[in-house]
Amino acid sequence: MVGKLEILSKEMIKPSSPTTPHLRNFSLSFLDQLAPPIYIPLIFFYQTSQLHTRKEDSQIYKMLQHSLSKILSKFYPLTGRFSRDNFSIDCNDAGALLVEAQVHSKLVQVIEKPSMEEMKAYLPLEPNGRGPGMAEANTILLAIQINVFDCGGIAIGVQMSHKIADGTSLVTFMNAWAANCRGDDAEIPRANFDLASLFPPKDLSNFGFKPTIGITNETITTRRYVFDQEKLKKLKQVASSDPGSQVKDPTRVEAVSAFFWRHFIESSKVKKIAAVHAVNLRPRMNPSLPDHAFGNLWRHTLAIPKAEGEKGYHDLVGYLRNAIRSINSNYVKKLQSGDEYLHSLKKSVELASKEEIEFCNFSSWCKFPVYEVDFGWGKPTWVCTTTLPFKNVVILMSTSCGEGLEAWVNMLEEDVPSFQSDHMHLTVAAGD
Repeated sequence: MVGKLEILSKEMIKPSSPTTPHLRNFSLSFLDQLAPPIYIPLIFFYQTSQLHTRKEDSQIYKMLQHSLSKILSKFYPLTGRFSRDNFSIDCNDAGALLVEAQVHSKLVQVIEKPSMEEMKAYLPLEPNGRGPGMAEANTILLAIQINVFDCGGIAIGVQMSHKIADGTSLVTFMNAWAANCRGDDAEIPRANFDLASLFPPKDLSNFGFKPTIGITNETITTRRYVFDQEKLKKLKQVASSDPGSQVKDPTRVEAVSAFFWRHFIESSKVKKIAAVHAVNLRPRMNPSLPDHAFGNLWRHTLAIPKAEGEKGYHDLVGYLRNAIRSINSNYVKKLQSGDEYLHSLKKSVELASKEEIEFCNFSSWCKFPVYEVDFGWGKPTWVCTTTLPFKNVVILMSTSCGEGLEAWVNMLEEDVPSFQSDHMHLTVAAGD
């Protein structure tokens, strides 16, 4: 349970060095234009035992505040604001939002029995940008809340606008900030902000596409399902042991994604349920790009069962693998031209609008080095995300030990009972 939370301060943090005039106009890439207008949320929890060398809480806050200002000079677009044309960002050093909060409870109580609804209290903004007393919240590109517990533990909640960056970029920024805070500037990579040259912005008005597609005002609830090493082993065995299986070495992401996809298929009233999986483009480009290539460098791939009888668990694993592997360097070359991709995207949207097909969406954050974010008092005890304003969205993250997997399932409140009662008990094999 989250105890009483008091907001102690709110301020805009500007970069320690002003952005030079020639960098004032930051062009968004074509892929940035396609990103949904929401914030990507992550919360990093640090136990009291990790802070045994700390001084007073106020000094911790000042240290984080000071290092944030310094690192923002290297990530200057995050302190800007969107231009009216929505094709660029005015890097005017308006600042990132920093909130200081006191939580009257013990951190261990929160991470032992996490409540997804209450987790949002550790973030400064709602997923769509709204926040108490923040009239310009929807224009802020980066918002951070430093939550200090009465026991001395700390939770750092961060939200970054998806319109300028993806999850990889967010974690790159967090590791850079942490390295600066602990004095390891040599470990901070030089971020590449020139993605618009690879994916030039386009006029999307003729394609009927809106980045807000999929965002819902319906009540979304989030449930967390933990797959330890044994459960993952069991899923993989079920997927690979079937005589008709084409995948004998499923990854944990393939196994868990197919597990939830199967549930969506069996619980849906719609005949066709497609799996949509987000894929990081950086390692799939030629030449590949490093993680510090900053921006939205991901695309969705689509997997659809071809026949009614091909909806077994092992079938779904195979469809996912083929779909994910179709995102290669040739795919990226076509994507860079833009038009062909937009036409196929338009067809998918039209198909969904006719209610001929429904989508369940997956995004794997398993390889994000979230447990490397060390501000000088050790690595986080736990890292989590919170509710997103989409239904049927599954975010996959590694557990703190690295061997398990956490699935954060965003669904309509009315769908929760079927998840709880039918398929979430892994005492029954996924193929039963």
